[in-house]
Order: sequence, then structure tokens, then C-alpha cells
Amino acid sequence: MTLLEATALNRSFRLPRKGFRSNRPVLAAVRDVGLTLSEGEHLGIVGGSGAGKSTLLRLLLALDRPDSGVVRYRGRVVAGRDLTWFRREVQVVLQDPLASLNPQLLVGHSIREPLRCLRVPGEHGPRVAELLTAVGLEPDAAGRYPHEFSGGQRQRIAIARALAPRPKVLVGDEPFSALDTATRAQIVELLRDLVARFGLSLVLVSHDPAVVQSLCNRVLVLDNGRVVEHGETGRVFGDPRHPYTRALLDAVPTLPF
Repeated sequence: MTLLEATALNRSFRLPRKGFRSNRPVLAAVRDVGLTLSEGEHLGIVGGSGAGKSTLLRLLLALDRPDSGVVRYRGRVVAGRDLTWFRREVQVVLQDPLASLNPQLLVGHSIREPLRCLRVPGEHGPRVAELLTAVGLEPDAAGRYPHEFSGGQRQRIAIARALAPRPKVLVGDEPFSALDTATRAQIVELLRDLVARFGLSLVLVSHDPAVVQSLCNRVLVLDNGRVVEHGETGRVFGDPRHPYTRALLDAVPTLPF
């Protein structure tokens, strides 16, 4: 069953003028991109700096509007002012947990926040304790502030918050890049375990092909806003058919997981 589907997405931005009399140049960040995510599928999105990964992710999450094209979830167009139904099903883990967690909120309040905002019924306290345990932290961490934790622990908290409303799709926007090598390996293993345990579909943006190959069964390669290659991860990385994919794999240092 197809959960998330994007059709012919385009998004451009006007850049600052280079001179007083010049026209403002236009940057085509995403150009005619389409993709699907089926139930239980794990999709990786890779590309170099400026390839359009972040813009595409914002479009998929309905944090930005495409100039043309459409995003659907379970066949329903993702648009409009009230997207509570969509936010309950699709949650995101961002790159920098220190920036994504409110420093003035206790950890328990941060994890409880999406439950309150999305009007999820039920007792929220036990859910917070359950999630902290699931990500490898003690339940009493709920009574502490984000600055009291290491970077890896903060990312565990961010993952717990994303899982709070019991989403069907988890989106990761470079969730490992702010971590040191040892911690990164631990969080990769944690995410693999949680995705399997909760039966989640996964969309993962990463600059590291080794991480994508470890977690994703399908990969999409972006270059200059366009999809240049996509397919089964082992095939794309093992036998890349597009020159950009080959150059990307040769240029990016990777670490085994």
C-alpha cells in the first residue's frame, strides 16, 4: 500500500540581485521530482550540497508549498491549514537535537508536546516513560532539561518525541551528522531497531551512503534538483549507472555500520 506519494514537484526561489539594474536570478531547487513510499518501505535520499534534499523534504512534510505538483498521503492531498491528520501519521527527526529541543522545557514536556498539540487522547505520562525506555534512557530523564544530556542522548530524546503520536512514517533529516562517530553508530542501531519494532516506514536524508545502505532498501539520488537515479539500494550503490552517483560515492568518505 502506498502511503506517501509526490508527483511532479517543482520549487524555485528568487535570489538576491547581483547588481542594481540586474534581474533577480531564479534557483530551481526541486525540478519535476516524483517518488512513492510504500507501507514498511525505507527510502533514502542522497545528494551533494545544494542538490535539493532539504527543499524536497520540506515539500514532503508540507512545511513549504510547491510551485507545481502535489503531495498525497494515503491518497489524500496534503494541503490546507489543518494538517493535524497528517502530522499524527508523519513525524520528523531533525539534524541538530540541541536546536530542535526547547531548552526551557523539561524533557518530559518536550515529548508530551506533540501529543497535546495533535490532540492525541489518553494519559500522556505513561507514554513518555515508555518512549524514554524505548530509546535507551531512564524514565526519570523526563524531569531534566536538554542541556543536561550529551548530544547522542539529546538525539534519543528527539526520536522519542517524534515517536510520541505513534506515526506510521518517520522522516530523518540528516539525524546523525551532528554526532561523533561512535555515537552515530549507536543511534543508527537504535533507529534500525525502533523502525523494525514499531513497523515504521522511513524516509532518510543523509550525505553518508553507508548509513543509507544500512537503513534503507531503496534510494533516490538528487543532483541539481532532479532525480538522476533511483532503485534498490544495493544495486544503486553497488553498480551506479549515472556518472553523478559514481562521483558522489567516490567523493564522500564513509564509515561501515
